Amino acid sequence: MEIEKVIKSTVSMSNTKKVILNIMHTNSLLGEKFLELMKPYELSSEQYNVLRILRGQKGNPANMCAIQERMIAKNSNTTRLIDKLLLKDLVTREVCPANRRKIEIQITQKGLDLLLELDPLVLKHEEDFAANVTSVELEELNRLLEKYRKTSK
Repeated sequence: MEIEKVIKSTVSMSNTKKVILNIMHTNSLLGEKFLELMKPYELSSEQYNVLRILRGQKGNPANMCAIQERMIAKNSNTTRLIDKLLLKDLVTREVCPANRRKIEIQITQKGLDLLLELDPLVLKHEEDFAANVTSVELEELNRLLEKYRKTSK
């Protein structure tokens, strides 16, 4: 559906405005559907992102700064996210023996098991959104979005 119809606009818009509105609307739809997916597991998308980052460490701990750098939503309160994951026994937090000012976070087996359960659901979520787009179009969309972001820096 055209973005003008989605937002019920009767005003003519430039293509640059349409692109921004389309990206924002698509982001909103993706986020809403993802939240629905995570709701039964009592996870936010940011908590899920932290778990995926920690799984990517392949058994090695990560410090708060490294996690923050890899977050999709850079404005997330990483400490609060870690605290919530600690309460669910999905991660551990320990003081680094070599540098007591450094806090190391590691995913637990429970966290790994949860991600294994979520992996096929997340994959289906991603595939559902890409159902109307060919693999060539997906490559082009990725290329264009990356190009588009370069100008915003």
